[in-house]
Amino acid sequence: MRTRLSVIGAILFAAQACASLPINRLIQPVHFEAADDRGSEIRLIGPQAGQPLGGAAVRLWTRVRNPNPFGLTLSSLRVTLMLEDTRAAEGEFPLGLPLEAGQDSVVPLDLAIRFSDVPALATMLRRSVGSQPLRYSVEGSFAVEVGRLGSPTFGPLTLFSGELRPPSLGR
Repeated sequence: MRTRLSVIGAILFAAQACASLPINRLIQPVHFEAADDRGSEIRLIGPQAGQPLGGAAVRLWTRVRNPNPFGLTLSSLRVTLMLEDTRAAEGEFPLGLPLEAGQDSVVPLDLAIRFSDVPALATMLRRSVGSQPLRYSVEGSFAVEVGRLGSPTFGPLTLFSGELRPPSLGR
């Protein structure tokens, strides 16, 4: 009987300790990395209504991994794309991506750059067409849903980085 009470006391103590911890300490954030095998890309977009200077469409691929010993859902992702240390685009993605314990998944992120918003990028892309890759980083925050444990948000932080091949003319 005494052993049983000790075990029950230990369980209650552990439950109280867990209840007093912020949920972000119980749940490890998902990990993001560039999915280099998918080939991120950038395409130039000519001038059009609402975009008189044109722009660029960027597709980045990220591998998302759940390091937790339980499943969760990556519910939302807010990102800022930095090209060569210059803020280029922002995006918000309502994902609803379920990830089992230890599972990973590859997700595309499509972003649009308006050259009227970032004139320095237009000049940089024109100079680099067909030559050196552009360094990029993706910064942001994300939320996960973990059933009864809630929906914690992580970030802002640098999620992943890589190199992006600029568009080449004549292809």
